[in-house]
Amino acid sequence: MSKEQWLLIITLPIFVIFIIAELIISGKQRQQKYQFKDTSISIWFAVLGGIFDIAMRGICFLILNFFNKHAIIHTDLIIYNPLLGWVLVFMAQDFFFYWLHRSEHSVRVLWAVHSNHHSSENYNFAVALRSSVFQPLYRYIFYIPIALLGFDGATIMFVYAVNQVYQFFLHTEYGGEMNTWGKIFVTPSHHRVHHASNPRYLDKNMGQVLIIWDKIFGTFQAELKEDKPIYGLTKNIETHHPFGSVMVEFKRLFKDIKSTNSFKQKLGYFIHKPDWQPPLK
Repeated sequence: MSKEQWLLIITLPIFVIFIIAELIISGKQRQQKYQFKDTSISIWFAVLGGIFDIAMRGICFLILNFFNKHAIIHTDLIIYNPLLGWVLVFMAQDFFFYWLHRSEHSVRVLWAVHSNHHSSENYNFAVALRSSVFQPLYRYIFYIPIALLGFDGATIMFVYAVNQVYQFFLHTEYGGEMNTWGKIFVTPSHHRVHHASNPRYLDKNMGQVLIIWDKIFGTFQAELKEDKPIYGLTKNIETHHPFGSVMVEFKRLFKDIKSTNSFKQKLGYFIHKPDWQPPLK
């Protein structure tokens, strides 16, 4: 059994416990943080994403291991200096996840995939399960530079899985910026901003575990008391259809592409930011 499978076995019951606990606490506080249909879609997206993840696992490892065999550096750090090796692969994975995530907010076809994760108008632990369903088709491409540093596919994707476990605990309205911890690491407060559709919060706080990349590259935004996060998309999907909810942003994209005969404009809709429009003549 692989490390990732053991991680799933260990963490899945913990996720269920936290979801149930949040459901009970919010119910006692008379706060409606969970809705049956919305939570069902989150679980459905998790299942679909898991299916694509399993289907792409062979290709993912094949490509990452190919570049690992042609690595720029052959140090076997994980073997000869485990502490330094694991720290390095953690930092590298988190760094390239930032650029994967930022690309998903900057390139419309990738946003059509990633918008699945943002489509809930609620914010709770179950939303963490709402995967970007088709992301396994291209996620590994962003980790090729780590393979070139001498790390194999299994190591890279295990660290990704561990960091995703951390991400689960960020999807809650309980918990603030966490002071000293929040200067370096992503907190629930930071991630609430990321999931908000308020204009000042859009495309902010892309980090997976470390918030430092956002502070370095100009995408950091603190949560403000006077601007309470409004969750969901700027134009919400308004459906709980199991397949329709996955494809909403793709339908919007293809509608825009069909609206013009200009190849340049069609390409523009495909590769520019989600709100891009052709310049007026």
